[in-house]
Amino acid sequence: MGIDTGKHWLDVALSDGRSLKRRPNTREGHLALVGELKALGVAKAGIEATGGYEAEACSVLRSADFAVHVFQPQQVRAYAMFRLQRAKSDKIDARIIAQCTAEMKELRTPPDPRLSDLAGHLTMIEQIEEDIARAKIRREHAVGERAITHYKAEIKRLASQRREELKRVEIVIRHHPDLARNLDLVASIEGVGLRTAITIIVRMPEMGSLSREKAASLLGVAPFIRQSGHFEGERHVAGGRARPRTALFACAQAAIKWNPQLAHFYKRLRDNGKHYSCAIMACTRKLAVYINIVLKRQAPWQPECQENV
Repeated sequence: MGIDTGKHWLDVALSDGRSLKRRPNTREGHLALVGELKALGVAKAGIEATGGYEAEACSVLRSADFAVHVFQPQQVRAYAMFRLQRAKSDKIDARIIAQCTAEMKELRTPPDPRLSDLAGHLTMIEQIEEDIARAKIRREHAVGERAITHYKAEIKRLASQRREELKRVEIVIRHHPDLARNLDLVASIEGVGLRTAITIIVRMPEMGSLSREKAASLLGVAPFIRQSGHFEGERHVAGGRARPRTALFACAQAAIKWNPQLAHFYKRLRDNGKHYSCAIMACTRKLAVYINIVLKRQAPWQPECQENV
């Protein structure tokens, strides 16, 4: 089964080409859809990520024992182009998603339900941080004492709110022994603060179960090869999870001052003529490897771990 999700409606199709009745994207619509799919013997469902409108439907389907795969929009569109399907509508998209789902041999492990609410809370904190950055820019360009005073007060209020919300997230994490242990393990790496550790625990739960190459690729800091015939292009990072990558990139800029191993690695890159941004991205990738190691070993970071990285 494939579902094309909109704000108000779910368009549903089966991989054999049949379209089902459009359902409202509400709790009642989801439950009605579950009953119809069980009657048809459907066991596997695919749904396209649409900025959160798919979340409730995924939750209901998974709780009803359906295997659910969430596709990125570019995956669905690439498959449509592969099938030379240029026309686009909600019903057509649902059929394409159903065909994508039928092709999937291995589905990802369902996300930890404990992390869903934490991710939403963390998104709110990130939005507060964006508001702080905008307020700082406005303060710099403000004219007049009244405007400057207003923006200073706004920045102070937002910063206080950010600290309070971050503390609430930490408290929830520490209610779960396994999450609390992983948080402490990530924070044991010199240069990695609480804010970054929380982001990794919530947004990168796969860390610790991956190879170093897959960990870097999932984060979006792996340089991909560009080669064809005699052409050898520059390698560039691409894809991955934007929010944890942004958090770890910012962390790396500070960590090169506090983590001796990372500082030595950064200096070597710069001495070899690497540009600052390239060297920091390489340090970000190295941090991702460090994090993967401590979570895989379930032991705090030690300098000797560097020997195996």
